[in-house]
Amino acid sequence: MASSLGLCHHQKKRLMSSRKIKNMEEFAAVSGISRPTLSKFFNDPTSVRSSTRKRVEAALDRYDYRPNLYAMNQNRRLTKNIGVVVPHLADPFFAKIARTIEEHILRQGFRPVLLGSHGSPEMELENLENLRMLKPAGVLLAAFGRSSDHAQIQTFTEEVPTVLFDANIDKVGKAFIGSNNEQSVDLIVDYLCRTGEPPAFFEMKDPMNPNAYKRRAAYVRAMERLGQTPHLIQVGGEGWEFEEIGFHEGTRVIRDRSLPSKTILCSNDRLAIGLLSAIFEAGMSVGIEAGHDFRVAGHDDHPFSRFTCPRLTTVSQDYEAIAEKSATTLLALIEADDSLDSRTETLFDGKLVLRGSA
Repeated sequence: MASSLGLCHHQKKRLMSSRKIKNMEEFAAVSGISRPTLSKFFNDPTSVRSSTRKRVEAALDRYDYRPNLYAMNQNRRLTKNIGVVVPHLADPFFAKIARTIEEHILRQGFRPVLLGSHGSPEMELENLENLRMLKPAGVLLAAFGRSSDHAQIQTFTEEVPTVLFDANIDKVGKAFIGSNNEQSVDLIVDYLCRTGEPPAFFEMKDPMNPNAYKRRAAYVRAMERLGQTPHLIQVGGEGWEFEEIGFHEGTRVIRDRSLPSKTILCSNDRLAIGLLSAIFEAGMSVGIEAGHDFRVAGHDDHPFSRFTCPRLTTVSQDYEAIAEKSATTLLALIEADDSLDSRTETLFDGKLVLRGSA
């Protein structure tokens, strides 16, 4: 039995050895040597320990793998490409931030490469792989967050200077730039409680973006601090069509009379836009004057929030500051040759934007 198992093992070894290795990811997988270590070796064999160098050389002989020497000898940090990856370029929120980042990068003499992931974590990884082939000087990434492949993104950020913005992934990349959800949600909850019935919180039960979880927790803490009882309205729905989810789920909870308050704070403005439509379709009204059925507020100051009817009360994210800080942080990282020691996080406070809906 042992001899038979051993034969199978040797057969497997010969099969792996004869297999054509297409790229460094495959070579790392079959050799058991991490990609960052291989990258260091191919850039400078003396930069790794002698024992590691012998392991790599033995694996090169065994698997007959030869990297693209031209690509390996390119100095990635001298290229002028900077990747900008967002969940959805069609979303005006990300389009606005991307435009501001693009303008800043162009002023500094770099070339932005804008990529949208179409609401797909798989496309997010494909975008990063495509950027890897372009040898970018650095990358600005607005990740999905919870549904992202954290391990794959971590590997990418170990090879390419990367700054995350909007959605944070703990300990990934050299910096994160985003909004102070604790401060902004506390701000609008306090306002809504001071000016009328305390708000219930309308949200998706299983959101993709980690900001949604932070806003949920911030809402609960703010209500408890004010001596109020938190009420979570957690609705179904998946994907990036937030307005549609807000409309259909809002229609359902209005029909079922399951709303615990006449003041509704939505996790983001796009859900609120859908909820406003659901209330209108139900023959009810939204506004701050006496006689209206609901008050509705959101979060983000989405570009469309000022054109709803009534116009949406919300709390703003500082688009300009987030975009500019993201770009300047990445450029500083590139200038420092990706040698900054510790990961930094920068959060910008939100501002209350008062309009007719609340």
